[in-house]
Amino acid sequence: QVQLVESGGGLVQAGGSLRLSCAASGSIFGAMSWYRQAPGKQRELVASISRDGSPKYVDSVKGRFTVSRDNAKNTVYLQMNSLKPEDTAVYYCNALTYAYREFWGQGTQVTVST
Repeated sequence: QVQLVESGGGLVQAGGSLRLSCAASGSIFGAMSWYRQAPGKQRELVASISRDGSPKYVDSVKGRFTVSRDNAKNTVYLQMNSLKPEDTAVYYCNALTYAYREFWGQGTQVTVST
């Protein structure tokens, strides 16, 4: 049974930092990603990382967010620095198996106050 469990969300002031973690189990995963969904908006891809560690970012977080993974622990991280109020959203972990099955975590709330 595949499970993705996120942690690390919370309330932070603008300019602060948070680190999200997503512990995956039940399969071997290829690409792992972080998405976010703000109230009234569509879910958007924030960052993704291949199994060999190649990262990609949406333009709005480049230079502020860093995605990384530990394959031995089947865990993906999102280090978020210089947070802005517009980063406020529910952040979701996403993982793809090599059979191209897609799995989602339950989401973790990130709130950035002014």
